[in-house]
Amino acid sequence: MKLIGISGALRKASTNTGLLRALREMAPAGVELEINTLHGIPLFDEDVIAASGKPAVVLDLAERIRGADGVIIATPEYQFSVPGVLKNANDWLSICNAPFKWKRTGIVGASAGAMAGTARAQYHLRQNLQGLQAIVMPRPEFFVVHNELKFDAEGNLTDAETRERLEKWFAAFREWVEKKP
Repeated sequence: MKLIGISGALRKASTNTGLLRALREMAPAGVELEINTLHGIPLFDEDVIAASGKPAVVLDLAERIRGADGVIIATPEYQFSVPGVLKNANDWLSICNAPFKWKRTGIVGASAGAMAGTARAQYHLRQNLQGLQAIVMPRPEFFVVHNELKFDAEGNLTDAETRERLEKWFAAFREWVEKKP
């Protein structure tokens, strides 16, 4: 099974990229998880398209998504919503011959504090992915609160209970991708 992970954060020590690294570490034999960031994707601008076409970095990401059996998006929450870099990437991908069409997609996220653990961002992302024709896994959902207590300074997951919950989520996601219920 080939999976692609997309981090909605640009920060080097992002805990959301850290969630993807943890998932890659726990992947069983026969499951490959390629991690991608959104570095280098320009702001969506139709004048750019008119002048020089779609950026190569966007076309490459679209092909990686198209070639995967499933997609996992790890999103932080900024101002009660999806980070601008992630929404911007999805805007670009929306004009790349539907790479998300019928693609099994899962969402995870980590945030600081005790509030919603990226729930609001994930719900907004689900709406956005609907427009891209992705099939988003309905349950289980995966939210991390207090990421400042569960990750180290480099963004690596260190909390055993969170890792256990992530393993259960990952098993459910792999089954959902494989069986396509």
